[in-house]
Amino acid sequence: MTKTESTPALNFIRNIVARDVKANKNNGLVATRFPPEPNGYLHIGHAKSICLNFGIAAENKGGNCNLRFDDTNPSKEDVEYVESIKEDVRWLGFDWDDRLFYASDYFEQLYQYAVQLIKAGKAYVCSLSADEIRENRGTLTKPGKNSPYRTRSIEENLALLERMRAGEFEDGSHVLRAKIDMASPNVLMRDPTLYRIRRVPHHRTGDKWCIYPMYDFAHCLSDSIEGITHSLCTLEFEINRQLYDWILYELSVDCHPQQIEFARLNLSYTVLSKRKLVELVEGGYISGWDDPRMPTISGLRRRGYTPESIRNFCERIGVARRDSIVDVALLEYSIREDLNKWAPRVMGVLRPLRVVIDNYPEDKVEELDALNNPEDPAMDTRKVPFSRIIYIEQDDFQEDPPKKFFRLAPGREVRLRYAYFIKCMEVVKDEKTDKVVELHCTYDPDTRGGSSPDGRKVKATLHWVSEAHAIKAEARLYDHLFLLENPSEEKDVDFKKSFNPNSLKVLSFLVEPSLEGAAPGNIYQFERLGYFCVDSVDSTDKSLVFNRTVTLRDTWARLQKSRKNEQKKR
Repeated sequence: MTKTESTPALNFIRNIVARDVKANKNNGLVATRFPPEPNGYLHIGHAKSICLNFGIAAENKGGNCNLRFDDTNPSKEDVEYVESIKEDVRWLGFDWDDRLFYASDYFEQLYQYAVQLIKAGKAYVCSLSADEIRENRGTLTKPGKNSPYRTRSIEENLALLERMRAGEFEDGSHVLRAKIDMASPNVLMRDPTLYRIRRVPHHRTGDKWCIYPMYDFAHCLSDSIEGITHSLCTLEFEINRQLYDWILYELSVDCHPQQIEFARLNLSYTVLSKRKLVELVEGGYISGWDDPRMPTISGLRRRGYTPESIRNFCERIGVARRDSIVDVALLEYSIREDLNKWAPRVMGVLRPLRVVIDNYPEDKVEELDALNNPEDPAMDTRKVPFSRIIYIEQDDFQEDPPKKFFRLAPGREVRLRYAYFIKCMEVVKDEKTDKVVELHCTYDPDTRGGSSPDGRKVKATLHWVSEAHAIKAEARLYDHLFLLENPSEEKDVDFKKSFNPNSLKVLSFLVEPSLEGAAPGNIYQFERLGYFCVDSVDSTDKSLVFNRTVTLRDTWARLQKSRKNEQKKR
């Protein structure tokens, strides 16, 4: 039985939370948070975290999930990212009510916590350069060296920190470091930096601050201030948990959240590193954060993915302790499953081949009944015009067809969807290129609706559009963003070298007239071609643009791919 959104799959995190609630830990309350850094757009990996954090809170009586922006690095942050993140979370179907917070809300409180650590002899101002700190940190097998400034007095450290805050020093001249253990087997615990000087205006606090807390310092204390019970994060933060707990313990805070790590999402044929996505945007490899090839939530939305499909995908992949790569085919399955239920069916031709039906009256036009969605009879039917000259797909005809090709060929009869049986009688070619440019066929007027009164059968049904009624549009066909299944696998090789130059193909598209004026964001199943979404940025009433969300399964295409693979093996 496939699990649905109403029956979330059990996982180790849900089991931990359930045990805590049963034991009345934190008075039986559950408080989680989704803490994005506003330095880029959210991607499908963030969707997994959003569904987990908001989902666990919703599953427990009285549970809450905060949306908190960890905005401690103003040099990379922007209001644009803040607004896009809020839009994405809401679009996915979650809301934070009045629980919207920013780490910058706590800058003064965090500063006072830093003062408290200095007074307790647990932090000091270090005047080594960043390179010197790095050199003195040691290695996994060699302990680090104490900073010569580690023995500064409490009074001197307090005075220096105050002067740092007042803007008396240049960037990089001093940092505040925790005083822990330079021989710790956890390199992160070797006197990590807690504050640094950075003269960059903040998008919320302006020029009020010129020193900013490091992520590790601000994150755990923000969790504590907000009363978070379970701080869920991805596996790369497992090594940070020791520092997370050390800071909260040394400050004796009232609320000490439990950090729990889970495996991040890795998706085949793409990258989910925000740094690498920034490189794609800034390098012009794609058109922007919302490019439909991008794994960003805004890109997926523009491509035609639905909130339901993404939530179901996140539920299917589950929550594990070990990293693995999820096949992008599972994401595609989730959107097909959703759209198949409700997306209206229409017809369009991507690579048109002209067909003249010689025995069909020249001036006649019929309005044929076409099903809007066989999966949902309530969607009723629509009218599709049929005339003497139509277009079919070039791939639906072969002059010398191989075995198992059942579509149109000379002397062969096929069915036109919702229309008639037609038989190919003549092939017209371009004299210079020998390319097929037109077919002449005959039709059987007794087969209207696609069935024959004499019971004869055909093996293929083709989609089509009427030449006189077709609307010209643009189709954007998308493929994997990268040619390698794991483009980040080779650490010393630039991941962009495996960028797929054919990840986008643009074609002229002929579509049935019912799509005239189709609204941006509308999604359709073009029969036998796939699911397409009207582009929300470039499409207009007079110039329709369709993004292909995902293809349909194609038996003949699979056979061709199988044959090519067999030939390669030979």
